[in-house]
Amino acid sequence: MTSLRVLAVANQKGGVGKTTTAINLGTALAAIGQKVLILDLDPQGNASTGVGVAEEARPITSFDVLAGKATISKAATKTLVPNLSIVPANADLVGLESALMSQPNRNFRLRDAVTAMLAEQKARPADVPYSYVLIDCLKHTIDQIKATLNPALEIQGVVLTMHDARTALSKEVAADVRAFFGPMVYETMIPRNVRVAEAPSAGKPIMLYDYDCPGSQAYIKLATEIIERERRLRAA
Repeated sequence: MTSLRVLAVANQKGGVGKTTTAINLGTALAAIGQKVLILDLDPQGNASTGVGVAEEARPITSFDVLAGKATISKAATKTLVPNLSIVPANADLVGLESALMSQPNRNFRLRDAVTAMLAEQKARPADVPYSYVLIDCLKHTIDQIKATLNPALEIQGVVLTMHDARTALSKEVAADVRAFFGPMVYETMIPRNVRVAEAPSAGKPIMLYDYDCPGSQAYIKLATEIIERERRLRAA
């Protein structure tokens, strides 16, 4: 069975392209042969909308999964992209913390749900298993989670998004990030691109909205780079 990788698309700051990256990286990974699941953990449900899953088409959501009312497999909804599914989200997530206040192991609900999904996949060897789960988005700091909840958590890589090669500021930021994180930073940079910004309003990943635009091609390159890095890590 293909080894499952769970990647959280995370940043402390809002409006930096987390959801856009989750959607389009997932699409690009699916396009090059991976089976991908996006977990939408944002009450606004922007990732769900961005892959064309309308709010009325979300009978089972990530709230139901985290509340223990449904499994990931039951909640997973197919998208317009072959090999790409999503566990959608809606405003119910706003009340999740209070709903779980008295529940044991509430901090590990997502981990347990993914573990249960893996068990289901092993029980159905004829089905093609997911190879990547992308989580949009992780709001707490990586260091805090690593220290208290998940010692095995690690930064798989750093993606530079909304990059404008024409400006000195973007070049300076890119240089600073590479100096700080070193080889963890991917060579591929996602450019600031009007077509990428337009795609969510159309309910489509950028590869379906405008395959030939620079943003679309950048996400394809990023997906390829991620897979190549994964292979090197497994071989080491």
